[in-house]
Amino acid sequence: MADRIAEEKIDQIRQTVDIVEIISDYVQLKKQGRNYFGLCPFHGESTPSFSVSPDKQIFHCFGCGAGGNVFSFLMELEGVTFQEAAIKLAQKVNIDLEINLSPALGEKKVSKELQAMYDAHELLRKFYHHLLVNTKEGQHALEYLLGRGFTRESIDKFQIGYSLNSWDFVYKFLSKRDFLPEWMEKAGLIIKRERDGTYFDRFRDRIMFPIFDRNGNTIAFSGRSLGLDEPKYLNSPETAIFNKSKILYNYHLAKPSIKKMQHAILFEGFADCIAAQRSGVENGIATMGTSLTDEHISLLRQSSQSVTICYDSDKAGIEAAFRAGNHLNDAGFQIKIAIMSDGMDPDEYIKKNGPEKFRNEVLGASLTWMAFKFLYFRRGKNLQIEGERLAYIEVIIKEISKLTKAVERDHYLRQLAAEFSLSLDALNQQQKQIFFAEKRLSKGKSEPKNKPILLTQPANKLKPAHYTAERCLIAHMLKNREIAYKVQDLLAGNSFNIDEHQAIITYLLGFYEDHLEPDSSAFLTYIQDDNLRRMIANIEMMSINEELSNQELTDYIKQVLNYPKLLMIKEKEAEQKEAERQSDFTKAAAIGIEIIRLRKSL
Repeated sequence: MADRIAEEKIDQIRQTVDIVEIISDYVQLKKQGRNYFGLCPFHGESTPSFSVSPDKQIFHCFGCGAGGNVFSFLMELEGVTFQEAAIKLAQKVNIDLEINLSPALGEKKVSKELQAMYDAHELLRKFYHHLLVNTKEGQHALEYLLGRGFTRESIDKFQIGYSLNSWDFVYKFLSKRDFLPEWMEKAGLIIKRERDGTYFDRFRDRIMFPIFDRNGNTIAFSGRSLGLDEPKYLNSPETAIFNKSKILYNYHLAKPSIKKMQHAILFEGFADCIAAQRSGVENGIATMGTSLTDEHISLLRQSSQSVTICYDSDKAGIEAAFRAGNHLNDAGFQIKIAIMSDGMDPDEYIKKNGPEKFRNEVLGASLTWMAFKFLYFRRGKNLQIEGERLAYIEVIIKEISKLTKAVERDHYLRQLAAEFSLSLDALNQQQKQIFFAEKRLSKGKSEPKNKPILLTQPANKLKPAHYTAERCLIAHMLKNREIAYKVQDLLAGNSFNIDEHQAIITYLLGFYEDHLEPDSSAFLTYIQDDNLRRMIANIEMMSINEELSNQELTDYIKQVLNYPKLLMIKEKEAEQKEAERQSDFTKAAAIGIEIIRLRKSL
């Protein structure tokens, strides 16, 4: 068997794989006309500019310019080689590549040290779980969990375990299996004593909650004490494989439900996420004791654009929900906030009131983002005092002015008017004043840090005629082999004026030597230059006439051939002015004749 993937296998993968299906694993797509649109995974944006064409099997972002076929999508997003992307796609559609695969081929290569960290965590996860559910040593921990409302189903689903009350069991257990102590210390599983350099276990006599990455690999643990031992939760330190800012607990299990429901429930900690799952909430995820980050949002946007935040209802939880809501709102998510009574967290609420009440009266009664702001800015204010009441009203009007939909602005202004017996016209007027005042203040200021940056292309800027003509010709050449050769003949040895355009048609004519039919996706595989791939994807997405008339073709060719002449005329006009400035009228007249000749040839 060979090590290199045969060309016919690449063609088979490309013809079998559906680019919409593949990209849907990473981007939430919605059909609009013939194409699908979503938020670009390659740059932050709040308005969908990422387009996928099922007909042409290509993608293109009108914001940042990214574009290509299914292979280049995986290569850019996951940072893999072409062969690794091909292997991953082949596995997805069950195509036998008939090549020798090394054990790790098709996956991003990791060092021996990192692989050992993954392997050790995976081994311990299985061992801890076995200790909890199958041994006398773990019996008391199992009874403790069952007494707190955990079920065997949830214990198995989340692979909860138990660590022995021993100072060095894990150290010996891993050492016997040839895991280097230095690496296991870096993995956060054991700790080195400063006084003598010996090692001891980080987790002892604790309920063990494994932490998984987005692919389901065990990368860390959180150990809960069984009694009064402090800390109540002992977590793995951040390591080369565990970064809290990038991990959403339960994402690997919840992702199918999130995609199906088009909605995620965001919790503040994994205990709440597990409790909610026991209540029938399958689309719950949680941060790992950190504020919501850009990495979290990037992961979330791959599955949904709608999130309910369900944090603790104490002061700290409300503040955290407000911060998370602002971050999600800036990223273009639809947000709701679930509120619980008496300062409880979701786990406590479910224990006290039951799963049905939690689903119906907490999640089902979630507030809109604006309704939550009404409550948030009211906290700590005595609205019977005129000054505080006016300050509150002004803050709320300012928030209402940020809403993009007129219906929403009207709804909340009416709500405010009714509550405080105010004139709707007066509130409307003040809302507009605040809106325009904020707009003036923001002019010239840099965007806030958490605001997604839209990398806009100068697509709307009027392009020179020759530039547009060349792109239209390429678009037709990509669709029709005969047109490609016809354009070549009409150019009569002349080149396109834009170097990248000339490179594209040179590649295209070479491609047509081996391919009788146009194939956008195949051509993008044929091209090796990433910049040209993006440009081709952009051109493919252009709107052009189905049929290219002889008149249209002639006009395009004329624009291409005329451009060098126009440049020559400009040069001659500059020379003529210089000759006149030096009083060399004979030379100026001769140049004038040349200019007239060039203009006639246009």
